[in-house]
Amino acid sequence: MNQEKSTQLHSPTHNFSVLLSPTPRGARLARLLATEWLRTWDLPHGVTEAAEHLVAELAANATTHGRLPGRDFRLALHATADVLRIEVTDTRGDDLPCRRSPSTEAVSGRGLLLVEALADRWGVEHGPVPRKTVWAELGLQKPEHDEPCSGATSGLF
Repeated sequence: MNQEKSTQLHSPTHNFSVLLSPTPRGARLARLLATEWLRTWDLPHGVTEAAEHLVAELAANATTHGRLPGRDFRLALHATADVLRIEVTDTRGDDLPCRRSPSTEAVSGRGLLLVEALADRWGVEHGPVPRKTVWAELGLQKPEHDEPCSGATSGLF
């Protein structure tokens, strides 16, 4: 008796990883792929939008500052019950991100300020040589509303 075997995924995976070319097109594709993956999850309001901005910024940095010809960058997303972690790995471990205060006339240089504002935590991991990974984390705990948001101590009148 010849039975056909099939594997079905009962739930989407909690991890996503892809290698992309270190070009503006690769950075755009990183954001689009991340957006589609994030839409498969029931994330708290605002997390998906913040994650999209973080992916866009980290991928743009990898293609601008971490680019070496012929070497791709990697986007990885990891979701647990508590945290969404976004990682972008490039092959310029010698060029670490540094937050700077841009001049008012500058058209760039505000990316890490955006990352700092949107992420709950962010940082850089070295290696393996010649790589570095810039990561950002967003908390996924939905706020508990035991008390009314208005500051009232009893029910509505």
